[in-house]
Amino acid sequence: MNSIGQILRLTTFGESHGAAIGGILDGFPTGITIDMDFVQQELNKRRPGQSAVTTGRQEADKVEFLSGIMEGVSTGTPIAFIVRNADHHSSDYDNLKDLFRPSHADFTYLSKYGIRDHRGGGRASARTTIAQCVAGALAKLALKQLAPQMDIYAFCSQIGTIYANNPADIKAARAISDSNAVRCPDSEAANKMESLIKEVHKEQDSIGGVVSCIIENCPVGLGEPLFDKLHARLGYTMLNINAAKGFEYGDGFYSATQRGSYHNDSFTTNKKGNIATTSNHSGGIQGGISNGQTISFRVAFKPTPTIGIAQQTVDKNLNAVTLEAKGRHDPCVVPRAVPVVENCAAFVILDSILTNKIWQ
Repeated sequence: MNSIGQILRLTTFGESHGAAIGGILDGFPTGITIDMDFVQQELNKRRPGQSAVTTGRQEADKVEFLSGIMEGVSTGTPIAFIVRNADHHSSDYDNLKDLFRPSHADFTYLSKYGIRDHRGGGRASARTTIAQCVAGALAKLALKQLAPQMDIYAFCSQIGTIYANNPADIKAARAISDSNAVRCPDSEAANKMESLIKEVHKEQDSIGGVVSCIIENCPVGLGEPLFDKLHARLGYTMLNINAAKGFEYGDGFYSATQRGSYHNDSFTTNKKGNIATTSNHSGGIQGGISNGQTISFRVAFKPTPTIGIAQQTVDKNLNAVTLEAKGRHDPCVVPRAVPVVENCAAFVILDSILTNKIWQ
């Protein structure tokens, strides 16, 4: 299954060490002004080799649009795009051709398909998230026209056991997170996170973390009451991001410790005369449908499975092998996962707006 979305449908292709990563975006609204610089900026946030806490692979990640855009405006026809691979060192993976790397997709891919691309993980590589970022960047441009009051902001909220304070203001938070390598809105926590990632990397190990996302001024009524709940669609999309291991929205698992008298979001009216809630434990979604309050969710990412520390595994002939992985890998995927989560959120929201025919 290489496609996602309903009215807005993205089909992706490509492997980590293939010629290119690409996609075809169908159902995109017509007449949307496409800011090419903005799309490229979104890709640059995900680009490898941008700091000391990311992989050393160097890629320009320059997007090339092949169709669906004329004179800087979307035409309503399928938008096809590619991002060419350049700095791939396939020989770094020669020793992995017959091995099953711990916690990787090597064994499952070979078992399912009878063949696997060992070069950088092939289709299982996080490099494939380039396509989601391009589609999400385009979705952001459409949302600026269809729902101009909306703001989507993702950030690093946790690395290991280091937690960031929740941002009070998106604009100020974005300026801080854009200024540090881990994309965290809490400067003190960001410094500690960066130091921890560097320490782990020096030990040839890896570490996990959490990306949080908030969506302000989302229209009321997005999502379906049963099998296409808005939080279910967000969760489905987020859990399809490489290395994602968990999703929760609102108070999430913490709500299991609460009483209804605390967790219930009482209704009131705001200064604009609109219905609002006095709290937001629901995370902006009730009954699977957006209620107009701020949507909040979190995505947990596992430690990068490829590490330099010796690990025990087996090869395809069932021989026990000691693996010491080579190659260039992120010691923590979270900093580069932040723009992926944010753009995937934009994709889901635009698709939901088009599906429900609701816009501001």
